[in-house]
Amino acid sequence: MIKSLLTLLIALSAAFPQPAGNGNLGLRTVVIDAGHGGKDPGAVSADGKSYEKTFTLDIARRLKSKINAAYPDVNVILTRSEDKAVTLNQRAEAANKANADLFISIHINSALDKAARGYSVHVLGKSKKGNQDLIKMNLDLVRRENSVITLDDDFNPETAGFDPNNPESYIFMTMMQSAHLGNSIKFAQDIIDCLGNGPFPQNRGVYQDPFYVLWRTTMPAVLAELGFISNSKDLEILKSEAERERIAQALFNAFKLYKKDYDASMSIRAAQEQPSPQPKEKKTVYGVQIFTVSKELPAGDSRLLGYKPLIIKAGNKYRHIIGVSSDRSEAELVRKAVAEKYPDAYVVKLEVD
Repeated sequence: MIKSLLTLLIALSAAFPQPAGNGNLGLRTVVIDAGHGGKDPGAVSADGKSYEKTFTLDIARRLKSKINAAYPDVNVILTRSEDKAVTLNQRAEAANKANADLFISIHINSALDKAARGYSVHVLGKSKKGNQDLIKMNLDLVRRENSVITLDDDFNPETAGFDPNNPESYIFMTMMQSAHLGNSIKFAQDIIDCLGNGPFPQNRGVYQDPFYVLWRTTMPAVLAELGFISNSKDLEILKSEAERERIAQALFNAFKLYKKDYDASMSIRAAQEQPSPQPKEKKTVYGVQIFTVSKELPAGDSRLLGYKPLIIKAGNKYRHIIGVSSDRSEAELVRKAVAEKYPDAYVVKLEVD
């Protein structure tokens, strides 16, 4: 199993290079992933009438509308816009191919303990608190979300390099550290803070967990668990259109905070990476200085005899130079030609921009 995982890692490195960017500063593309869909209902309420897939799609659509309205220059992509099945690989690939700047996966939690409620946000990795492995606390959740991969028609643990029921898969995945971990945690905390105003009363925190869809993405990515469908009070919140609007608004507020900081950091980085202006190279030229006087002669002055000289101020004097050329021999020819009119003229060497 470990061998096949290593093989997949090498393949992923080749398939998903670091995003090259779209030439614009700031956050320009966000992918919103409505969890589950189609033949995969996700978590189901105790009465069998409410499905995770329905709530996640509704919240995802609301969030997309809010971002589109506030930021028309941001490309917002839904991994699904209707009730259809989308594989975990397809969800991640949609974000990777779009060269997205942010990936938001929306889910609803469930537990055997009917008293469990509240919201949490997860990023890729392994959470610890002292000597306590926090992944064990979320293992049922992680396995449930990752087991969706087995619904893929062509799923094979050996070729996929991942088996949601094999502990080795999670050991290997928790060894991986996303290059975007800092930004992922930052956005996760923004969501937690914005959901602090409701509608769910219990903040369960930010965790690092081995979710497959987060592992496969190549940008800052979070998976938000928004309430427990298994808890009657959370379920009533989820069933309320007004409360789902509040949830979407909280996610949008978090997006605004993250985008503001992200755009600012990109501007600073661009300024830091801007090459220092290079001094212009001086070019050597030659000319014939016909005279030096205390003031600049205007065009048409009789002393210029129709010439239009290059005038250079030197101290309180003005040098009048004609026949400027990069070739000294040409300047010598000019000097000889004007020697009768300007007997004191001579060839000078100049450094010009």
